[in-house]
Amino acid sequence: MAVPYTFGTATAAIPLSNLDSNFATPITLGNTAIQLGNTVTTLNNMTLANVTISSAGTAFPNNLLANSSVTLGNTTVALGNTATSLGNITTANVTVTNYIETLQAVGTVGASSTLALTTGTVLTATLTASTPCTFTMPTAVAGKSFILILTQASSGMTTATFTSVKWPAGTAPTITATASAVDILSFVSNGTNWYGSAAQAFA
Repeated sequence: MAVPYTFGTATAAIPLSNLDSNFATPITLGNTAIQLGNTVTTLNNMTLANVTISSAGTAFPNNLLANSSVTLGNTTVALGNTATSLGNITTANVTVTNYIETLQAVGTVGASSTLALTTGTVLTATLTASTPCTFTMPTAVAGKSFILILTQASSGMTTATFTSVKWPAGTAPTITATASAVDILSFVSNGTNWYGSAAQAFA
């Protein structure tokens, strides 16, 4: 009997009616049965390996990913979201072209004040008339630095001292005794000591 189609020289599609019953049995991909010659657009319950996706019709939902967020320092950022503040980050070889340090207003101080750097590293404070102030320094941490902009009282000029600070030549500066004068004191730590310097008598 003549064979109606020869695979080796076929020049047109072979009708399914000319194939035996095995070819009419659908194949199942995942949980979807597909008949030869048919088209499906959705497959479910499939495990794929080494797949390259060149395009997607819709956004791929984050909840289908093994990891849908990243943690930078102490901040967790979900994929697709934006973070404007990160903490506890160590960076290297960074070039900063423009930056602003956070200003912390300590306010008017009395006979004592404990300096803290948790909310800013440029501090401002004003002395109280006729009330010498002792400033307690923050814990010395290697590489930590800050500036204190200290304003003299408007009357009854007074003084200020700082605990555990090493000054040039071992001599602490005398706070400018002019009404409302501004002294700018800079501090840097090596992890053991605080080292201080002063620019004084700004009008």
